[in-house]
Amino acid sequence: MMWEKCTSKIIELGGEVKMKSEVNGIEKTGNQWSVHLKDSTKSMGYDYVISSAALIDIIPNILPALSNMAIEAAQNLSYRDFITVILILPETNTFSDNWIYIHDPSVKVGRVQNFKSWSPDMVPDKNKVCYGLEYFCFEGDELWNSSDSELIELGKIELEKIGLGIALNVLDGYVVRQPKAYPVYNKTYKNNIRVIREELENYEGLFLVGRNGMHKYNNQDHSMMTAMLAVKNILAEKNIYNLWNVNGDAEYHENGESLINQSGRIVPESV
Repeated sequence: MMWEKCTSKIIELGGEVKMKSEVNGIEKTGNQWSVHLKDSTKSMGYDYVISSAALIDIIPNILPALSNMAIEAAQNLSYRDFITVILILPETNTFSDNWIYIHDPSVKVGRVQNFKSWSPDMVPDKNKVCYGLEYFCFEGDELWNSSDSELIELGKIELEKIGLGIALNVLDGYVVRQPKAYPVYNKTYKNNIRVIREELENYEGLFLVGRNGMHKYNNQDHSMMTAMLAVKNILAEKNIYNLWNVNGDAEYHENGESLINQSGRIVPESV
């Protein structure tokens, strides 16, 4: 609903939103950017590009091309993928938390969402409950390649095994696969990001934002903050905020850096 509202606001203000328009690459010519689309068309004349695309996808597709070292650095980034098996059951008031983590080694499910606890509007029938069983996997592995029906059956069995429902009571099921849900922090990722960041300094007008756009394990609020600060930099016509400082508290505190002053207001990095 939030993003639908953003879309309507953009259109009201004279902007354009193109859905299902896969981007094949971006190109800078002089001070202008253009966007290459999968349908072989090119959208031109942009002063700025804000990208939340995964680095592994966008870096090899920027023109003028980055160095082979930077492209290789992007291609060496890793991701953890994600499957949600959604099950609808009669309401039993089994648990009221938004979600719970599962630590039972005899099942594959790692977390269970209770969508009704997030908002009753997410489950319009008050006599039913909707659970999301979450499975952490890698794209292409056995779990990822399982059929939807196999995953729904697995979800029913495991829901009963962990005591949150009875398999025979499941009324319906649905599967959502989310690739690149989690950037992987392996032993080489910091150096890979450093190489990419250094080269992107030559591409003025390009802002990377969000979890995959920066390969940072940010929460949703962190991710949206990077986009908001990118806009502030654009309006100021200079980079007064370092978007890479938006991250988990542990990393800020270790570096002695913060974007927030004591009054709770965002401050530029130089302050």
